[in-house]
Amino acid sequence: MLRRLCLLAILLGLAACQSIQVDSDYDPHRDFAALQSWAWQEPAVQYRPDDPRVRSDLTEQRLREAIAQQLEQHGLRQAAPGTPADIRVQAFLIVDNRQQQVSTYYGGGYWGGMWGYPGYTEVRTLDYQVGTLQLDFLDHDGRLIWRGSAAQMLRRNPGSPQERAIAINKTVAKILARYPPQRGH
Repeated sequence: MLRRLCLLAILLGLAACQSIQVDSDYDPHRDFAALQSWAWQEPAVQYRPDDPRVRSDLTEQRLREAIAQQLEQHGLRQAAPGTPADIRVQAFLIVDNRQQQVSTYYGGGYWGGMWGYPGYTEVRTLDYQVGTLQLDFLDHDGRLIWRGSAAQMLRRNPGSPQERAIAINKTVAKILARYPPQRGH
């Protein structure tokens, strides 16, 4: 029973790790209110590692659609082909393999004033992957002016195509909720 409770605690701890960690950074000297148009910085989506198990035209299409939709909701219009844009947008999908060691102590038994058996510690190594979606906004000279990212532990089963699209849309929305940056935050 104790072993099951410990395993449950470990699983709940890992489930808590699945929350999306969002971060952003920006050039504080930039007037973001003046930026009205955007275009893709090709390649629009880059993959790290550049692995066929990670790289997917379907994922890229979902990312492009989600980013374009969210940028429009933030008042940025996609520049017509061949016309200059105020910012260039590029996305990175990064997958890192990680490990975490979890220690569980099983205490000794105590009966009638005597120790029955000594305690021991069991150490397990858990392998998991963390996916990071990073959005970079570049100026005319290719300098980074804003970066937003979201990282979370990846599930073994990514779900149906609809579930994948929903997850990408939610992640992009969480990242771009920090755009435009608020002074002092």
